Amino acid sequence: MSDNAIPAGFEPHFRKSPFTDPWEPLYARTTDKAVILGLRLATPHTNSRGLIHGGLIASLADNAMGYSCAQALGWEVSLVTINLAVDYIGSAGIGQWLSVESEVIKSGRTVCFVQSLVLADDTVIARANATFRVVPKKEG
Repeated sequence: MSDNAIPAGFEPHFRKSPFTDPWEPLYARTTDKAVILGLRLATPHTNSRGLIHGGLIASLADNAMGYSCAQALGWEVSLVTINLAVDYIGSAGIGQWLSVESEVIKSGRTVCFVQSLVLADDTVIARANATFRVVPKKEG
């Protein structure tokens, strides 16, 4: 695999957002139980030291965990983050492949609990957990 290759199974991310537009291209791999987000780290993803910015890690973890809860609930609801915690364990730099792999712990009618690992080239650099409020989608 070349240095810029996208790992097998990842496709261009299916959900676009004005917030994440500056970080494109984003990629996703969907399983039965989760949505895994990924991207090749570049200059817009870094801080002044050339390392991945913690805010990017937190935002991508929040997105991946929310999408994973939506996947677990059949995409029939909207979700709002009510708690997010991130532990930064390591760092990553330009050119590395970043992925956020989530696991839904428990999903219900009103709340969804989820955790994730953030990896750079298969090395854990952060872990996160979140709680989401389940909001029924408005019809119409």
